[in-house]
Amino acid sequence: MISFLITIGVFIIMEGVTWLTHKYLMHGLMWYFHADHHQPKYEHVFERNDIFFVIFAIPSITLFYYGVEGGLNYLFFIGLGIMLYGLCYFMIHDVLIHQRFKWFKNTKNKYLIGLRKAHKVHHKHLGKEDGECFGMLFVPFKYYKI
Repeated sequence: MISFLITIGVFIIMEGVTWLTHKYLMHGLMWYFHADHHQPKYEHVFERNDIFFVIFAIPSITLFYYGVEGGLNYLFFIGLGIMLYGLCYFMIHDVLIHQRFKWFKNTKNKYLIGLRKAHKVHHKHLGKEDGECFGMLFVPFKYYKI
């Protein structure tokens, strides 16, 4: 049970980590890597912004490695929480919202529609200033209204 709670707790904490990283690093010091993501059309399959998947994967992989030393320990479940959040982020952000993969084109789900609306508001700003809605899975309730 403690393993499950660690995994879920880390998953929830990752939304805050993502919000902070997105607002202060991606729209700040690391804008060079994130800027192409705010352009209306992608020229290539990959964009510089994809480096953030690697940046977030490194701690998870490291925690998996040390989390199986001498049997499963809590580090494994911290890495699992990070990985599961990354998987959800990928499915929501790259598949559902940006349609980089055409798996889920239409949805009637109010939650998913709210996520799309909030992200659209975020992308209306093409520069790094004046951004809003920096989170991914938890967005203000006003975006869930139809």
